[in-house]
Amino acid sequence: MILLNPGPVNVSERVRQALLRPDICHRESEFSDMLLRIQQKLLTAFVPGAESEYVAVILTGSGTAAVESAVMSCLPLGKRMLVLNNGVYGERLSNMIGLQRLGVSELKSDWHMRPDPERLRLALRQHPEVHAVSMVHHETTTGLINPVKEIAEVVDSLNRVFVLDSVSGLAGEPIDIAGSHIYMVAGTAGKCIQGFPGVSFVLLRKGFLEQMRKYPKRSWYLTLTHYVDEQGRGIVPFTPAVQVYYAFEEALDELLEEGLTNRFQRYRRMASKIRERMAGMGVQPFLPADVQSNTITAFHLPAGLNYATLHDQLKARGYVIYAGQGQLESKVFRVANMGALTDGQIDGFLGAFEEVLAGATARA
Repeated sequence: MILLNPGPVNVSERVRQALLRPDICHRESEFSDMLLRIQQKLLTAFVPGAESEYVAVILTGSGTAAVESAVMSCLPLGKRMLVLNNGVYGERLSNMIGLQRLGVSELKSDWHMRPDPERLRLALRQHPEVHAVSMVHHETTTGLINPVKEIAEVVDSLNRVFVLDSVSGLAGEPIDIAGSHIYMVAGTAGKCIQGFPGVSFVLLRKGFLEQMRKYPKRSWYLTLTHYVDEQGRGIVPFTPAVQVYYAFEEALDELLEEGLTNRFQRYRRMASKIRERMAGMGVQPFLPADVQSNTITAFHLPAGLNYATLHDQLKARGYVIYAGQGQLESKVFRVANMGALTDGQIDGFLGAFEEVLAGATARA
């Protein structure tokens, strides 16, 4: 089955075979050595040249676990977080903070619009109690890329902490984490890194880590400093998904061998092919081209074709697409091109889509 959903993704045979390596105990040196290698490879990939300024904290859990770990761990007593919300995953950030009553009024934007850096600047000046700002890098609700560099500059200029959910962004979109002074970035194995779901991570600036040690612990499993202190000794505080870590390391090796720039270009080329062919069929994207990501495209549903029919007919041909979310559920469908996909598989999907669309047109 060819997965054109935004995670889990199709992985290479090399990554799949890594799951079959021998069973090991996570308290033994074999696992400790692997953990340290994974941490170093994450730093090499995502903060090149600044590896000494960050730590990579690995968690067993989905990308949401890494995001919640970051937001729960970054606030001192009496301080608040401001969330930039322009999609379902921005809403999820707000809900995480809301459970602990740690937020202020979020800055909402329409789902087709990026947050306004100057509006953020004004809000931060009006709310001195805000210690941290959080935002989604790649809002997979629509496939929109938010302006990380511009937002990071505002946050840094006003001496606040920037927490970035890049679960669907890392390895798919260019980002200068160290150069933008981003304190915390959450990511996961099972999207653009092309591993399996079940392992996630936070890239954490060391200078901020020392401040975090004094902050309240709001979760037992998700408090980042628990992991930092243990992983510095090559161990983990809770039982990890060992075999998924094997596959994660293999996926990181593939990423470093391909090179991030080459992966960005591969994804961009595939997304362009999908968008151009869809346009030729009269299927229109939800977003303008200048804010679209490299790896997900939301399209308006063609007239006379509902999502369930489109999904089921494509799945019968071997391709899985993704529904819209929230207010867009009945209006759009999404096609992701992240994962270990080939040009031939993308061509096959587009041919299958054309068949389904032609069939719907003939029945109309």
